[in-house]
Amino acid sequence: MADVEAAVRDLVNRDRDCTEKAQAQMDLRRKINLLISEWKAAGGCDVLPDIRDRVRARSLKGEIKPVRGAARR
Repeated sequence: MADVEAAVRDLVNRDRDCTEKAQAQMDLRRKINLLISEWKAAGGCDVLPDIRDRVRARSLKGEIKPVRGAARR
């Protein structure tokens, strides 16, 4: 899905026709919404992650720096 979104953004930025890619993106979103609703109907009650959670997790990973060996004197 991220690839399709990037393709749409690229076409829009270059002032090209993005109709087909945008429709494909909307179809993917519909499918995801359908899958989520089916999952919830089947008893799924966990909180699904959203983009804010992923961005926070990514930024936390960047803050943790590996410990290097002892410095030479």
